[in-house]
Amino acid sequence: MTKEKEGTRVNARELTLDILMEILERGALSHVVLRQALDKYQYLDKQDRALITRLTDGTLEYLIQIDYILGQYSRTPVSGMKPLIRTLLRMSVYQILYMDRIPDSAVCNEAVKLAQKRHFHGLKGFVNGVLRTVAREKGNLEFPDESIRYGMPRWILELWRETYPEETVRAMMSSFLEKSPFTVRLSVNRAGRAQILESLARQGVTVKDSGYTDDVVFLEGIDYLEKLEAFCEGWIHVQDLGAAMIAAAAAPQKGDYCIDVCGAPGGKSLHVADLLDGTGFVEVRDLSPAKVALIQENIDRSGYANIKAVEWDALVFSPESAEKADLLIADLPCSGLGILGRKPDIKYRMTPEAVEELVRLQRRMLSVVWQYVKPGGTLVYSTCTVDKKENEENAAWFVENYPFRAVNIEGRLGEMLQSDTMKQGYLQLLPGTYPGDGFFLAVFERI
Repeated sequence: MTKEKEGTRVNARELTLDILMEILERGALSHVVLRQALDKYQYLDKQDRALITRLTDGTLEYLIQIDYILGQYSRTPVSGMKPLIRTLLRMSVYQILYMDRIPDSAVCNEAVKLAQKRHFHGLKGFVNGVLRTVAREKGNLEFPDESIRYGMPRWILELWRETYPEETVRAMMSSFLEKSPFTVRLSVNRAGRAQILESLARQGVTVKDSGYTDDVVFLEGIDYLEKLEAFCEGWIHVQDLGAAMIAAAAAPQKGDYCIDVCGAPGGKSLHVADLLDGTGFVEVRDLSPAKVALIQENIDRSGYANIKAVEWDALVFSPESAEKADLLIADLPCSGLGILGRKPDIKYRMTPEAVEELVRLQRRMLSVVWQYVKPGGTLVYSTCTVDKKENEENAAWFVENYPFRAVNIEGRLGEMLQSDTMKQGYLQLLPGTYPGDGFFLAVFERI
């Protein structure tokens, strides 16, 4: 459970407590805090790193349910608890309910020890009592509605029910509570598929075909990505299945000039650069120096010479780019309701008002960037959400207001991805119906 490094002992559960405090009490982003912690303590063994990841993500995924349970067995409401005690109880309840390999008694004892270590001696009895009651009653738990059962805010549940059948909504909520596959795209123009797979196998990584395209696979057995030869050499790029469909749907032609207006961390643009096979050029833009630096880091690792990163605000018109792009990718800021399986804290940050504001922002950006596409050129609009307002309704608005028409994309994405909407130029991928994030893409041609 612990491992020494230069005289310091790190307790995995205590580290998880600190990570969750940063996220739940101080508003930090879960994927950022977790990555920073795992990078800092990369010397921890694989078992501890896996525990930290699962305990962090699981507590966030089931937070609504956990708080409901605590409300049943604690006289002190969750909102009235000391922040550290609240966080400690939340992560401990998750362990009791969903981590069978850890005995309930051990969870309770460890929580009491952590409470005392953090100078809450007077509350150790409270912690012990609540957790032992939860452990004793966990077989009798009943939840009053699906919001609590699946840990999903009610407004999101209602939003989805307005658009999708009940069975589809349940499938999405269930999928967000399952472990998301670690998905990468193979850069087969940098190294052959056989060479890449052999390198991964040699380093103990198991590869499973996605079943949708040969270039996208699922990896298991990864401890530290940056240690993999295939990653360091730019042979693989972390990219979800839906995001990897962008370049295929866009169908870039050799020699094309491409602009990606909100491109960080650069995966879609690198895919386009890969398909251009040393020809053409890709300009990847984003708003901040930090995001541009992240794009550049991935470009440097990829080894491609036909791509560059540029700092630019998509809301500001660039006259020198007017009618210059054969292909423009507009993967715009969105609510992120399609990636709750990988970033569960989004569902607590997002609000109906924020969604409406994002719809307006997307339209403002599209009203600027369409001008970069040359007549006959292609614009791809995409998001990582399953919200109709941000997706189908924005796509329809765009065609109604600008000189573009939808492109029939049937046959571009392989045999496994089929939908009647492809004739109208768009595809909505839903979690639970295929092994990836919720993702939307629409392809337009400038008239």
